[in-house]
Amino acid sequence: MKTEKEAKKEDCEQITKKEKNEEETKEEIEKQKKHIEEVKEINKSKKLKYIIQTLGCQLNENDSEKISGMLEKMGYEKTENVKEADLAIFNTCCVRENAEDKLFGKLGELKKEKETRGTIIAIGGCMMQEKHITEKIQESYPYVDIIFGTHTLHKIPENIHKILEKRKKIKDVIYIDGEVYEGLPIKRDSNIKASVTIMYGCNNFCSYCIVPYVRGRERSRHPKDILQEVEGLAKEGYKEITLLGQNVNSYLVSENWKGIGKQYRGINSFATLLREINKIEGIERIRFISPHPKDFTDDVIEAIAESEKVCKLIHLPLQSGSTNMLKIMNRKYTKQSYLELVDKMKNKIKNLTLSTDIIVGFAGETEEDFEDTLDIVRKVGFEQVYMFIYSIREGTPGAKMKNQIPEEIKHKRFDRLKELVESQIEENNKKYIGTTQKVLVEGTSKNNENMLTGRTDSNKVVVFEGNKEDINKIIKIKIVSEHMWYLKGEIEDAN
Repeated sequence: MKTEKEAKKEDCEQITKKEKNEEETKEEIEKQKKHIEEVKEINKSKKLKYIIQTLGCQLNENDSEKISGMLEKMGYEKTENVKEADLAIFNTCCVRENAEDKLFGKLGELKKEKETRGTIIAIGGCMMQEKHITEKIQESYPYVDIIFGTHTLHKIPENIHKILEKRKKIKDVIYIDGEVYEGLPIKRDSNIKASVTIMYGCNNFCSYCIVPYVRGRERSRHPKDILQEVEGLAKEGYKEITLLGQNVNSYLVSENWKGIGKQYRGINSFATLLREINKIEGIERIRFISPHPKDFTDDVIEAIAESEKVCKLIHLPLQSGSTNMLKIMNRKYTKQSYLELVDKMKNKIKNLTLSTDIIVGFAGETEEDFEDTLDIVRKVGFEQVYMFIYSIREGTPGAKMKNQIPEEIKHKRFDRLKELVESQIEENNKKYIGTTQKVLVEGTSKNNENMLTGRTDSNKVVVFEGNKEDINKIIKIKIVSEHMWYLKGEIEDAN
C-alpha cells in the first residue's frame, strides 16, 4: 500500500506529465496555424475548391468538419462536384468490408481527374491505420498524394503545405495513441445541430471490432474544453448537441483525473458531465453515442432521468441476444443482465425509448443463438435497430475464428431480423398518432420543397406543412399519420 508521501509524489508526477503534454500540444497547434497561413498565401486569388467524402460513423463526420474548418482557413472553397475539386479528401471507416470496396472504386474514378486537373488526393481516417490497406494504396493507386491516420488529422495543413511546395508523396500515420488536440478550426455542416467529441479510442476489444486497433486506447477530453465548446455553440444559436465517443459513457473512467487537481466544476464522470451540460442556456437537446451496456451505471441512468434536456431515446448496443455469443464477442454482459438493465432504465426514465446495434452471423452463431437475438428484439421493442451482417476484419480475434457462418445463412437471418424489426416499427409508430411532439425543424423535405422536416426527441422524422421561418426552431406538431420511416404531422394551433 502506498504511503501518503508516495501518493502525493505520484500525483505531482502525473500533473507535471499532463502539463508537459498540454504545452507540447499547444505548440503543435500553433505550428499548424502557421502552415494554414502559408497555404493561404500560396492559394491567394486562385479560388481553389475541395471535396470531402466521408465513409463512416458520426465520429468520422465530426473529423470531416474539422478538416473542412482547416481547409477553408487555407483558402479552399467546398464543392460537391468531384470534377471541379482541386483537392479531394477521403475520410475512411474500417468497420465493414464494403467501405474498402467503396473507397477503391472512388479512387479509380479520380484517376482521370488527377491526370486532367492535377487534383491533390488525400486519404485519412481509420482505414489508413491498417498497414495492408496503406500498402495496397501505395502499390495500386500511386497517384494518391497524402495518406494520414486518425492520430495525425491535425497535421493536414502541414502536409498540404509540403505537397504544394515539394510535390512529394506523404504517408503520415502513427501506430500509437495520439494526443487530443484543441483549438483547430471547424466548419459545421448544420447551424442548429452539432456533434461534440468528448473522448477518443476504446479499451473494450470486442472480438469482431477493429476500432481499438485504429483509434487507440481511451483518451478523454478535459471537461473545461468540452463545456467551452458547448457554450460557444449555444451562443452561436445551436439547439441540439450530440456527445460522441467510441465508448462514451466510460468518459473519464480511464484517465482517473480524480485527486490530481484536474476536476472542473465537479465533473469526474459521464453522469456529472451530462448534468453540467444540461445547465447550459440555449442548448435544448442533448444526445450521446455510442455507450456500452457495461458502463450504464446507476448515476448515468439517474442523470438521464433528471436532466430535462437529455433526450430519452437511448442507444443501447446489443450486438447479439445470446449469452454464448456475447462471451465470444467479449461484450462483458449476458442476455439476462442486458434485459435487467433495460427494465431498470424503463422504471427510472420516463418516456424512455431505445435503439440498438445488432450483428448477424458472427463466427459460431447457431440457430439457437440467433433466436435469442430475436427474443430480445421482441421483448424490448426497440424504436430503431441498426442491423449489420458480420464481415471479417483483418487484425481482430474474430478473423481467426474457424467456424465462420456461410454468407447465405447470414443473409437469411438478416432478412428474418429485418422483417421482425419493421413489423415492430410499424406498430410502434401507431402510438404517435394523435400525440403532440416537440419537433426540431431542420429544413425543407428532400422529397418535397413545400414541406418541412424535423425530428422528435425520440429521433423520429416528421414531415409537415409550415413556414420556413420555423426552420431552426423547436415547435409543437400534432402527428396525424405514420408511414414506416417517417411521421406526418400538422402544426398545433397555438390557440
